[in-house]
Amino acid sequence: MMNTRRSFLKSLAIAGASTVLPAGSYLRAQGANSSIRIAGIGVGGRGAGLFKGALEGKLGRIVALCDVDPKRVAQGKVNYEADPLNAGQTVQGYSDFRRMLESKEIDAVMIATPNHWHTLAAIWAMQAGKDVYVEKPVSHTLWEGRQLVAAAAKYGRIVQSGTQSRSSGGLKAAAEWLKGSPLGKLKYARGTCFKRRPSIGKSSGPQALPEGIDHDLWCGPAAVLPLNRAKLHYDWHWVWEYGNGDLGNQGVHQADIARWFMGEEGLPKSAISVGGRLGYEDDGETPNTQMIAFDYQKAPMYFEVHGLPKESDSKEMDSYRGSQIGVVLQYENGHVLIPNYTGVTAFDTAGNPVHYFGTAKPASGQVSIPSTEGGKETHAQNFLKAVASRNAAALSCPPSEGHLSAALCHMAGISHRLGRTASADEIQGALKADAEAQESVGRMLEHLKSNLVDLAKTPLTLGARLNLDRSTERFVKNDAANAMLHRKDRKGFEVPKLSA
Repeated sequence: MMNTRRSFLKSLAIAGASTVLPAGSYLRAQGANSSIRIAGIGVGGRGAGLFKGALEGKLGRIVALCDVDPKRVAQGKVNYEADPLNAGQTVQGYSDFRRMLESKEIDAVMIATPNHWHTLAAIWAMQAGKDVYVEKPVSHTLWEGRQLVAAAAKYGRIVQSGTQSRSSGGLKAAAEWLKGSPLGKLKYARGTCFKRRPSIGKSSGPQALPEGIDHDLWCGPAAVLPLNRAKLHYDWHWVWEYGNGDLGNQGVHQADIARWFMGEEGLPKSAISVGGRLGYEDDGETPNTQMIAFDYQKAPMYFEVHGLPKESDSKEMDSYRGSQIGVVLQYENGHVLIPNYTGVTAFDTAGNPVHYFGTAKPASGQVSIPSTEGGKETHAQNFLKAVASRNAAALSCPPSEGHLSAALCHMAGISHRLGRTASADEIQGALKADAEAQESVGRMLEHLKSNLVDLAKTPLTLGARLNLDRSTERFVKNDAANAMLHRKDRKGFEVPKLSA
């Protein structure tokens, strides 16, 4: 029988009080040869990737799985009980995350649910005395991210944000090299998410839920809406109530890399979006084409999403200076290309490679370029090592970093949703003070033209320009935008208020 909300909170308080361990005590309590007992919530494709990474490091074992889809739990139990890396471990299955948290046989939780559950699931796990790996974006709203950061501090838990490039040895080495300003002053950074996102189809009305799904629990803190799309799983990314579009799905990785390499430890002064869901009509709501300009202190950051192909009926995707799903940073004396999670190449002003890191390879005839490989530790291994040592400072991506990068996605979404339709000329006029933003939009217009998009029939949206008070993380003189910082959670699924 499902616990009441009151008894659940009481059990969390007892668990939290009895299991929080001071620094260094985990190994003393468990024994130096004990592996960390991991529970996974969200047993889809992303969850499977996380659990595999945890097992490969031989620091943890999967002891429990939770998903509102019983078929996924059943198959997960079969897979992990048979996995030699899990050493014959019996895996307990759950459909209700709250029941799973009552177990004293769990040390850490790895969360790979839809976005709207990330923060609440993480905080509830911390309150139950568990350490947490929470997938990107760590929050569904900007306010939630602040609560996650506050919770990690209040409950003394180890919390890793799921932007795994932070554990890449090659990227770490490149970021360290750039601290010495070898290419001069940074002029701008540009992240790209040129990734094919076809139509999810247009349904005729509410669809039947998959068999066995507890829809109320699936929705959790979010509104319970009819399933107005063909698939419950994955396609929630393109519905505002549950997802954050491709910027919050794929692009948050590249936005995090860009912010990391820029050395920015806060949020931008302002943001403005241009985009739309174009090229087809379907049940999705979020943009499949978008450009966002973020005004940072040191230099601007731009982010571009192209979900349509390079041109109509093509299988190829656009590329910007060698980056499809990656980052380009322009400096006074050259630029840096980060086209994936593992390799970085630095170029001089003539476009010649001068240094490469990790898996990046020099051009033909350039084998003498200095190379820095960096470490081989994975993100999951980094998390589990920090859990074992009780050293939060050893985390590659603590919740404060995850919050700041997720907040960029939320700012972009708010700007778009508060925007208005506008012509190409109006948009370029609104960006006349920003040549790089105009250049980005110019390429966007060519991209849409190549995909036969008629902007007279389906115009772009010029987002609201949002000015941010960086100290309070609230928008300046914009009640409509501030109202979107925090979703109204459903009763029984409220994200605890732990910070302003």
